[in-house]
Amino acid sequence: MPVASASRPALRPRLTRPELALVAVTMLWGASFLLVHVAMREEGALAFVGLRFVAAGAMLALLFRREMARLTPQELAAGAAIGLAICLGYGAQTYGLKTISSSQSAFITAAYVPLVPLLQWAVLKRPPGLMSWVAVGLAFTGLLLLAGPDAPGLAAGGLGFGAGEVVTLFGTLAMAAEILLIGAFAGRVNGRRVTVVQLLAAGMFALIAMPFAGEGMPDASPSWFAAALGLGLMSAVIQLTMNWAQAFVSPTRATLIYAGEPVWAGIVGRLAGERLPPLALLGAALILAGTLVGELRPVRRTRAARPPAE
Repeated sequence: MPVASASRPALRPRLTRPELALVAVTMLWGASFLLVHVAMREEGALAFVGLRFVAAGAMLALLFRREMARLTPQELAAGAAIGLAICLGYGAQTYGLKTISSSQSAFITAAYVPLVPLLQWAVLKRPPGLMSWVAVGLAFTGLLLLAGPDAPGLAAGGLGFGAGEVVTLFGTLAMAAEILLIGAFAGRVNGRRVTVVQLLAAGMFALIAMPFAGEGMPDASPSWFAAALGLGLMSAVIQLTMNWAQAFVSPTRATLIYAGEPVWAGIVGRLAGERLPPLALLGAALILAGTLVGELRPVRRTRAARPPAE
């Protein structure tokens, strides 16, 4: 029997602890789609979003209570703006999960990554690069296939989006706007204080919008409230983990890890009995490809410097 050499270097894990933490966060994200989908069998989409984010914000406010005493008007305004985008994004996503599967919702939501360059072009007048256009094309084609005639939640009658898909896509645009807002305020505000404000604002906006959307307080079961509070705790833990881990992980590396979110959602959904037809699976793969391609940048070749003459 061969004996291992004592001088052989020990094997190192391929992922660092911060990267493993982000993988765990991504798995939690993926699993949350099914939790919301199950909770939406009962009424109360905005109430669910409101309770979820108020709970998350309250937990972080308690944790960072000393820092919150130094909250500035600029941070309050930044948090409110980002919170409104979160409310629109998650409110639409939650409403869509009433009629479409958790797997389908996760892949449609993942399209926010390639959509960010388009919003930058429209708002900031920054035209997308070549790889961004490729990513948008892949994501758009994937969205059409994901909402094909055999996709769950879509009425028969041809290729196109049903109500659930349209609302979810609107939420995806709101999440892309959230990314732009976070980038616009980054470096000018305290991240922890703004995070607390944006979570509380998202929840409060959802609760305030309930009567305007014709939604009253739901006569929900204890499991509905448990799911909302549990996702609130999950959101707080996810945010804290991201803030810690991304100090050690590059943005590109983090985005590649986050791209696994719909994959984990699809795995969890399949374990729960969801089945996407082959056409929808192809569309999901194209959206995922668009998410990854959007992070690629063409490498510019530079002429090597000539060695000095001897």
